[in-house]
Amino acid sequence: MYISFLSQSLTCHETNRFAHGQATYMTGLLIGSLFGGAVSDKYGKKLLLICCSAVLAVASLVVAFLPYVPVYLTVRGISGVAGCAIHMCTYSLGVEWSLPKYRIWPPTLFSFIFSLGMMGLAAVAFLASDWMQFHLALGIPQILFLPLYFFLPESPRWLLLNKRMKTLEDYQNRSPEDKQYLSLLLDSLDNETQKPLSEKTSAKAESNFTNFTSPTILLRLFIMSYIGFASALTYYGICFSVGSFGVNIYLAQFFSGLSEAPSLLLPFLLKRWGRRPFSMGSLFLSGISCMLSLLVSKFCDIPALVMTLALMGKLCMQSTYCVSVLYGIELFPTVIRQKCVGLVSLCYRVACIINAVVSPDGGIPLPAMICYSSGPIIGAALCLLLPETSGIPLPDTVQDCEKQPRLKLPCCAR
Repeated sequence: MYISFLSQSLTCHETNRFAHGQATYMTGLLIGSLFGGAVSDKYGKKLLLICCSAVLAVASLVVAFLPYVPVYLTVRGISGVAGCAIHMCTYSLGVEWSLPKYRIWPPTLFSFIFSLGMMGLAAVAFLASDWMQFHLALGIPQILFLPLYFFLPESPRWLLLNKRMKTLEDYQNRSPEDKQYLSLLLDSLDNETQKPLSEKTSAKAESNFTNFTSPTILLRLFIMSYIGFASALTYYGICFSVGSFGVNIYLAQFFSGLSEAPSLLLPFLLKRWGRRPFSMGSLFLSGISCMLSLLVSKFCDIPALVMTLALMGKLCMQSTYCVSVLYGIELFPTVIRQKCVGLVSLCYRVACIINAVVSPDGGIPLPAMICYSSGPIIGAALCLLLPETSGIPLPDTVQDCEKQPRLKLPCCAR
C-alpha cells in the first residue's frame, strides 16, 4: 500500500504512472492465485515460501537502485505473484499444523500481524528521507530474516502424498504436540485407504463439473463470489484512498493498520455467534459505516470522523474476508471444493484489479462510495440463503450440502 506515500510528492503525470503499479500488483496477485496452488502441490509449500520470500526481498532492493518506471512496474507484478504465493503457503501451513478446534487462529493471527506491518510501514515511510532509503528499509530486514524460513516444517499432507516418511518421523520426535497431530493425520489417512473400492469409484465419478448443475451449489457459488467481489471492492477502495481523507498521510496509514487489530477477537466472536450471523453483521456494519462516512463528508467538514467511519468499514471487510475463507471451505463438497474456492478467489482478485484501474485521484467520488456501502449490505441480505456450518462435518457430496440446515424464510415457507 505504499504507493499512497509516493504519490503525495509526485506530479500529476508521475502519479498516474505510479497508480498503474496498483493494477500491476493486483494482476500479479491474480496470477499467483491461479498458479500458486499447483506449484506448491508439486514442489512443496516450504520451498515455494522460501523462494517467494527471497524474490520479494530482492525486488525491494532492485527498485531501490533502479528507480525507473518500467522497472518499478515489472517488479510490482513480480511482487504480486510472490506475495500471493506467500499468503497461500503461510495460511495453508498454519491451518495444516493446527488441530481442528484451533484452525481459526492461524488466519486470525496472520491478519493481526498484517495490521502491525501496515502500522510499521507508516513509521518507515515517515523516517525514510528518500526513495532508496525507503525500499532498503523494506528489503534488508527480509534478507536478514530469510534463514529463519528454513526452520519451518513442510506440509504434513504433502509429505504423506510424496512418501517422505523419514521427514515425518523427524517431525514426530520434535514435541508431544507434533506427535499427537501427526498421529491423528496418519489415522485419518489409514481410514481413507481402507474405504471400499465401490465408494472410491462413486466419489471419483461425482467429482466432475456435473456437480455444478445443482441449484444448491450454484446459489452458494454465486453468493460467495458476490461477497468476495464486494469485499475486495470496498476493502481496497478504502486502502487506495487512505491518503485522501484530509488528515496526515502517515497518521492515516497508521490508523488504517490499527483499524484491523481488533480482528484478533474473531475466534471468540465466531464461537459465540457462528459463521452466518457474523458474516451478515460484519457486511451490514461495513456498508453502514461507508454510507455514514459518505454523508459526513458531504454535509460536515470533519475529516477525522470520515476516516474513522471508513476505517471501521475496512475492519468489517477484513473480518468478512477471514471468515469467508473458512466459510467457503465448509459450504462446498469435497469433490469440487477446490474448484469452487478457486472461482470465489478469482472474483475477489478481479475486483482488486478493477479497483486499482479505476482508483480516483483526490478522494473517493460519490458513485464509488455508494458502491462501497451498498455492495456489503446486499451481501448481508444474501447470507440469509446460506446455511450455518458451525459444528457441522464438512460435506463430501452435493447431497451432503443439501442436507445442511438452512434458514427458513417466511416468504419461502410452503
